[in-house]
Amino acid sequence: MKHAEQVTFGGSGLNRSAHQRADPAALADLARHEAARYHLFWRGKVLMQPDAAPALPHVSADHSLISKVSTPPIFLGTAEDGTPHFACDISDWTPDAAEMETVGAFHDPSQQQHPDLPEGQVFCELRRMMTALNPREAELAATARALFSWHETHRFCARCGTESEMEQGGWQRSCPACGGQHFPRTDPVVIMLITHGESVLMGRSPGWPEGMYSLLAGFVEPGETLEAAVRREVAEEAGVPVGQVTYLASQPWPFPASLMIGCAGEALSRDISIDPTEIEDAFWLTKSEMLQVFAGERPDIKPARPGSIAHFLIRNWLADTLD
Repeated sequence: MKHAEQVTFGGSGLNRSAHQRADPAALADLARHEAARYHLFWRGKVLMQPDAAPALPHVSADHSLISKVSTPPIFLGTAEDGTPHFACDISDWTPDAAEMETVGAFHDPSQQQHPDLPEGQVFCELRRMMTALNPREAELAATARALFSWHETHRFCARCGTESEMEQGGWQRSCPACGGQHFPRTDPVVIMLITHGESVLMGRSPGWPEGMYSLLAGFVEPGETLEAAVRREVAEEAGVPVGQVTYLASQPWPFPASLMIGCAGEALSRDISIDPTEIEDAFWLTKSEMLQVFAGERPDIKPARPGSIAHFLIRNWLADTLD
């Protein structure tokens, strides 16, 4: 596919420097480096400067907030000039109650301003602000967001239940009791551009904002190929049989830990029979109708979220740049 890696979070060539994760002395040197950049997160939200460029600010190793964190920073990697990047979670801080009302909601428009940070640097919901980031900022933010989510939900050893410890710069948890080693998980999800002639299949999940539609998607099951997952998910959700399936592009989606695998599928029928436990609605849209949606001329249909791989795939389908 043309432009396959230009999707949001698609990667910027950040050097993950994995060889340094197992070297405590090397990590300590990087953490103390005068040029080290620390990116701050709070309860899943990333510190941003929404009205500035670059949009992803950082603090230095000697900032007062770094000394207050209760968990070690996560080592994200190094830039081309050797600058180390770390991420710190300051979730112990509690802002005013008024700023907390929508935290954790599907659409969280709130922004939290920490008193020890410059005016205009606020904690934002990454999904809402992801299109403001350049490729390097997006890769850093997505990597940190996914790792913090994993640590939050995998504190205890899956083998014996003992609380595990962060190691390898945040890329491993080890059990002090049984010696078990645990690594960040990524769940593969197929997301499908299913077409029939000049039409594309769109659907919506229960609980989505009114009018919001996107491409069908679902988790890949154990023992299943991507092609089989595409055919199964579309059949389960919309009752549409799918023939040829091809890979298009992928997107890390750290909400909390998915790899979205974009595929194209050719529908063998236009007949739709939805499973209401899976999706709420589904229909076919022609290219001309989708152009109206993207132009805001269809108030009954909201396009897929900008920055998502669904939006990316549909836009390239409309531009005929999928091959």
